[in-house]
Amino acid sequence: MTREDDVLHVVGGKPLGGEIKVRGAKNLVSKAMVAALLAPGTSVLKNVPEIRDVQVVSDLLRLHGVSVDVNGQTGVVTMDASRVEMPAVSDVETLSGSSRIPILFSGPLLHRLGEAFIPTLGGCRIGDRPIDYHLETLRKLGAVVDKEHEDGIHITAPDGLRGTKIHLPYPSVGATEQTLLAAVLAEGKTELSGAAIEPEIMDLIAILQKMGAIISVDVDRTIRVEGVTELKGYTHTALTDRIEAASWAAAALATHGDIFVKGATQPEMMTFLNVYRKIGGEFDVTDRGIRFWHPGGDLKPVAIETDVHPGFMTDWQQPLVVALTQAKGLSIVHETVYENRFGFTEPLVKMGATIQLYRECLGSLPCRFEQKNFEHSAVIFGQTPLEGRDIDVPDLRGGFSHLIAALTAQGESNVRGISLIDRGYADFRGKLQALGAHFD
Repeated sequence: MTREDDVLHVVGGKPLGGEIKVRGAKNLVSKAMVAALLAPGTSVLKNVPEIRDVQVVSDLLRLHGVSVDVNGQTGVVTMDASRVEMPAVSDVETLSGSSRIPILFSGPLLHRLGEAFIPTLGGCRIGDRPIDYHLETLRKLGAVVDKEHEDGIHITAPDGLRGTKIHLPYPSVGATEQTLLAAVLAEGKTELSGAAIEPEIMDLIAILQKMGAIISVDVDRTIRVEGVTELKGYTHTALTDRIEAASWAAAALATHGDIFVKGATQPEMMTFLNVYRKIGGEFDVTDRGIRFWHPGGDLKPVAIETDVHPGFMTDWQQPLVVALTQAKGLSIVHETVYENRFGFTEPLVKMGATIQLYRECLGSLPCRFEQKNFEHSAVIFGQTPLEGRDIDVPDLRGGFSHLIAALTAQGESNVRGISLIDRGYADFRGKLQALGAHFD
């Protein structure tokens, strides 16, 4: 049963307009906080958003003996990892299912304590996100993985971690982060081919370099790490969240609005901005941020294929699909990253959208889901008016997309399960209020 405070009553049909501020990337700050475990000293992370994932990682770090001070007002998190300890398994289990971050504790804990316990992992149910890559990486570096524990995984490194050659069959962001966090203090050199090179990965590498790591990145997705014997604390300002910035941009487009996203930066968003312009959206890049607006007239349909960086980010497509329901013509979205990402479209159809899902690859990019029974392509036919409905939030990005749909629709909607949105969108209620949205 949904709690009353987990439901947002939205009155839609009005353009969003005004200015909001976006802080650091959700997909970076939690990993940067884990990196603090690598050094017996103080690390300071700035531009941190007030999201639930930050609270979860803070609690996990405290369980392991790290002193954590979170200043939500200034966006500064200070962590002192001088003393690291292994908590009781029961204490770690209390946070199991809250986040997928615990698996990334493995490398740092193996270096600091010689062992790690990883509880049952949670996260959004948008597709199969196996930890096999993570565990195989740790094994290749010399870790012993015991999966027999019913409540989690026990990992040890009796002889320490040693550098090796690792190849990822798919450029997994999580497995790349795992390798970096484990290899920086491993003895010898580690070569990771097929690595992810997302902006958040590059920012994590910048943090590790500040700490004393030696890491190089080649143009062929190969990352080379020369292990060092010790690291020190860091001070770093996190890059802006390009997913949240794009989400608000899509909201401006769908509602015929005009939103200035303070803190948004162009380099990480170039692929998104190209598509935004093709649809008919306007934007203006300034030193303070990016203004996004609907210029009037008909929006144009587009064909999009999601891909790893520098391709069109999978987290961008969900909010943009809502805007595409308001474009005049046939749009196609081919999802190549997560096989189950279109579950969020069912409520949109009930609101009046015309969206058809297909198991075929409606695109030209190589796709892991070809010949498999996953509905991973969508055809959106617009322009269709949306009408208010009761909606259940399925996951983080799908939830924000439903929020955009409710704001676009004529009439009233009840969006249930909005606590999921808190995982990645800091103070989204306050931002909606600043943009003139009608809700309670």
